[in-house]
Amino acid sequence: MTTNPAWLMWCVLFGSFGLAFFVYGRRQKAPVPLVCGLALMVYPYFVSNTYLLCAIGVGLIAVPYFVRI
Repeated sequence: MTTNPAWLMWCVLFGSFGLAFFVYGRRQKAPVPLVCGLALMVYPYFVSNTYLLCAIGVGLIAVPYFVRI
């Protein structure tokens, strides 16, 4: 794991979005926000590059807006 402050800030930000998507998806019984929220909370543990972390996070945040099931 890295100790880069920017990486840590982005992890907290994307984890917060992930929690919001997860709670929304669970309450609305919507699978896309639920899965994206879970992914947003878990993926920072496996990505140590800050730029890649931001790219994946923005992509996962955008998925529920474009994919409607």
